[in-house]
Amino acid sequence: MASPLAGSVVLVTGASRGVGFAAAVELARLGAHLVLTARTQGGLEEADDAIRQIGGQATLLPLDLKDGEAIDAIGPSLFERFRRLDILVHNAGALGRLTPVSHILPGDWEQALAVNFAAAWRLIRTCAPLLHVAPAGRAVFVTCGRARDPLAYWGLFGATKAALEHLVLAWAQEVRTSRVRVNLFDPGIVATRLRREAMPGEDASALARPGAVAPALAALCLPGETRHGELVRFEGR
Repeated sequence: MASPLAGSVVLVTGASRGVGFAAAVELARLGAHLVLTARTQGGLEEADDAIRQIGGQATLLPLDLKDGEAIDAIGPSLFERFRRLDILVHNAGALGRLTPVSHILPGDWEQALAVNFAAAWRLIRTCAPLLHVAPAGRAVFVTCGRARDPLAYWGLFGATKAALEHLVLAWAQEVRTSRVRVNLFDPGIVATRLRREAMPGEDASALARPGAVAPALAALCLPGETRHGELVRFEGR
């Protein structure tokens, strides 16, 4: 049986660990060539090793999503290297400190806004031209329930994710008559580093693992996917 994503090129942000890492491996298993971004070279190399172990291939792109000019260059760079981009998965996220809104520090504000929101805008701008000419362009943006369910001390993270959701769903409406399919993906509570930072005393053994979540995210990237402009929640464990 032919791999459903054979010949396709996929960009995954935040691919050095957690959901991004697992999603990258799953998409490679489906036949895609992965372009992996994250700040940590070591984490990217671990993802590359995992992909090579299943016979896949990846290109590593160490990148800080606070660097707007570097994001802007992604689309032209992908065109120069591959002449295509079929799938965008924006998974990277910045928690910031859990603190009262009145205590949010400028540095935390700027980082969360840059990674959780502004990076999505820049990725859409730089990747949209390639996604529109792809046979089946797909874009998936990872979000969180805090965007729709405010909770004390989570104001910064929740607000930036809410902004992300609004931006992505507006873009989805704008491209609804094209071949591009755009969706939000909420993995729920997953045993990731970000979750450990937020809830250090939590029993992680009771949480879903990134590998369990990855197939549901990857399903939104398939050529036959028809969902568009939706918030898709992971329902399993």
